Amino acid sequence: MVRPPDALTALSRRFTSPLRSPRLTAHLGLWLAAAFTVCFATGLLSHAIQHPPGWFHWPARPVQLYRITQGLHIATGLACFPLLTAKVWSVFPKLFAWPPARSVPHALERGAVALLSGAALFELVTGLLNIAYWYPLMPFGFVGAHYWTAWLLIGAMLMHVAAKLPVIATAPPADRSRRGVLALVGAAAGVITVATVGQTVRPLRRLSVLAPRLPDVGPQGLPVNKTAAAAGVTTVDGDYRLTVSGPGGRHSLSLTDLAALPQHTVSLPIACVEGWSATADWTGVRVVDLLRLVGAADVDLPVAVESLQPAGAYRTSTLEPGPARDPLTLLALRVGGAPLHPDHGYPCRLIAPNRPGVLQTKWVGALTVLSA
Repeated sequence: MVRPPDALTALSRRFTSPLRSPRLTAHLGLWLAAAFTVCFATGLLSHAIQHPPGWFHWPARPVQLYRITQGLHIATGLACFPLLTAKVWSVFPKLFAWPPARSVPHALERGAVALLSGAALFELVTGLLNIAYWYPLMPFGFVGAHYWTAWLLIGAMLMHVAAKLPVIATAPPADRSRRGVLALVGAAAGVITVATVGQTVRPLRRLSVLAPRLPDVGPQGLPVNKTAAAAGVTTVDGDYRLTVSGPGGRHSLSLTDLAALPQHTVSLPIACVEGWSATADWTGVRVVDLLRLVGAADVDLPVAVESLQPAGAYRTSTLEPGPARDPLTLLALRVGGAPLHPDHGYPCRLIAPNRPGVLQTKWVGALTVLSA
């Protein structure tokens, strides 16, 4: 048998600890698996809402559902940092096992663990970069890379859990010292959660010192992801027109025309995939009233919402038939009683219940009823 390198043996001995045990590793693994599962499910849901397959339909009610799911997505993702760190620590000496592969099954097992570890690290780091808006550090498309790596992660995790079920079932109970390790890891996850979840849960706002966004910081007391300047939207003058097209014709409405229509006020959140959300009182014209002008209030057809933004992946969005005709869905002209700030979509923006913030199109220039 080939002896391991002396340096490898010394490193392995240096990081031994009596606190490590199969039971401790099993507990940490189950906690991590639970957090990853919630994070994966809520992320998959958000992806389906933003890039819906033909069979998928997202309802307008309850209005807070998307806000809750994405708050969970970010909270569980951040909690995975101490959980993953502790899990790696619990098996650290095994990383230096010699020989690296004792058999083909052993080699496959270690390869699966390497895939799981790499995918987990990639998901957590890119997710953190995304919520911090550090996109220059990611020289690739975040959405696609994060989405497909999540599938690799969840597949590798399921295989790993299945392979380790016998160990989990037969491992002896953790003693008092090892329970202390679990308590420490749980406390670290709790501190991280409390220090960030205030971007979704407003009562914890003052405790969330690590939150990248806070619900009341920004123009008119609301956060902003993309400013009018960044979107390339210049000051809108008196030539502004909203074009509404449908089976009954086409209307061109000025801001004065929009203000003359019946105005409604709704209290709805802006909820972003990055985990932050904020509720405000929005005032404007119901989209269904605009559809009525073109004979589309009672037809089961989706509506395309087009921005004055000259380019960008979310320059247009689609309202499904139900949400488009929901009485809470507005083209908002005001927020908190004041005209929209340019960074919030002046002259008007879409605000709809239970909808991702990135699809709450700002600087709306056209509504078009789509054919079947």
